[in-house]
Amino acid sequence: MAGPRLQALPGFRDFLPKDTAARNYLFETWRSVARRYGFVEYETPLLEDTALYLKKSGGEISSQLFRFEDQGGRDVTLRPEVSPSLARLAAQHQRDFPKPLKWFEIGQCFRYEKPQKGRGREFFQFNVDILGEAAATADAELIALAIDTMLVFGFEKGDFVVRVSDRQAWVDFASQRGVKEESIPDFLQVIDKMEREKPEVTEQKLAALGLNSAEVTAFIANPENASPAFETIRAELTARGMGDFVELDLSIVRGLAYYTGVVFEVFDSKKSMRAVAGGGRYDTLVETISDGAVSMPATGFAMGDYVIRNLIEETTQPDLLMAAWMQRNMAACEVYLVLADDSKRTEALEILSELRNAGISCDLPLAPAKVNKQFQNAERCGARFALVIGSEWPELKLKALSSRSEETCHVLGLADWLKDRLKEPDGPLLA
Repeated sequence: MAGPRLQALPGFRDFLPKDTAARNYLFETWRSVARRYGFVEYETPLLEDTALYLKKSGGEISSQLFRFEDQGGRDVTLRPEVSPSLARLAAQHQRDFPKPLKWFEIGQCFRYEKPQKGRGREFFQFNVDILGEAAATADAELIALAIDTMLVFGFEKGDFVVRVSDRQAWVDFASQRGVKEESIPDFLQVIDKMEREKPEVTEQKLAALGLNSAEVTAFIANPENASPAFETIRAELTARGMGDFVELDLSIVRGLAYYTGVVFEVFDSKKSMRAVAGGGRYDTLVETISDGAVSMPATGFAMGDYVIRNLIEETTQPDLLMAAWMQRNMAACEVYLVLADDSKRTEALEILSELRNAGISCDLPLAPAKVNKQFQNAERCGARFALVIGSEWPELKLKALSSRSEETCHVLGLADWLKDRLKEPDGPLLA
């Protein structure tokens, strides 16, 4: 009796060629926007000392760790997020770089949580951070980058909104109403979950802290509670022509305990999904991770591949842009060599090597096949052209697979001629 079929674990994904192409589209877009903003790429390990995540992440993450003891007896964890690793790295090497540090990473993260739409147990994150600058202008720079990333994906005004808040405003609110300092993290967790929990549950939790939902709701609704940092951010983004993408929303506090000031989330306007991206200021994390050795203000945000891909696929223009990119970049080769005469295989292999050495992506059948079958293989692999090698040698035929047009070429100087030809439209060159 056959055993159960092995599959990917729950919450983990296989990436077929189409999925890999979609992922690469996200990566290329993220990298291009980050570099346009003057950010440089870094990378940190997937596996870290568990203590790195227990110091000040807080919230649900400590219960979602892929945590185990390695063969050396160390307590280690597959990273659930990147910021603690970045804080560790910055603390170790900050003397080697001028400030501020403008760094980004595209990395894989792992959290043991219930798999659902927009959420898995492994995912890729685009992490963008500025370290060594305390001014709100750094937060504005990051929010502008997040907005431009959405625009490059093809989203337009009205498709998404950046909801900005200030965690410190809530700390002040709680302190002024007598909430004990050690209970403030619990209070912030209540505010963070208000939109997702039943009102009666929220009311009960607030009452335990000596508060009620009416005063919380009134605080959120009053725009005068906006911090000076938010006003700076709004002015900066307005000057960039991005003011209409941002709104004050004091219900945003973010779940991680290390946030200290401005926080923000990018939401699709219909609010049909979780936040597309989110982040904020974490001015004390580097100091905490380094046990007080290095003090460095910091701010950053992350965008995950699950949610942004789902949103792209459900929105017409971004989906068309992604599909067009994938069509251009999924082809296995540019030129497919068709052997119309099997006796010319040696010559075909010489051509294959010459073209590949010249940087032209090309392929040919590994076993004898009918000409029609070879043309079908050429189309399946996404080639633009079929180069037909037959009895007319040293003359060859180049066929454009999209237009079915044909032209004659010669084996002499073929690589240079094909390089130029690949830059032209698929039809035959005009005389």
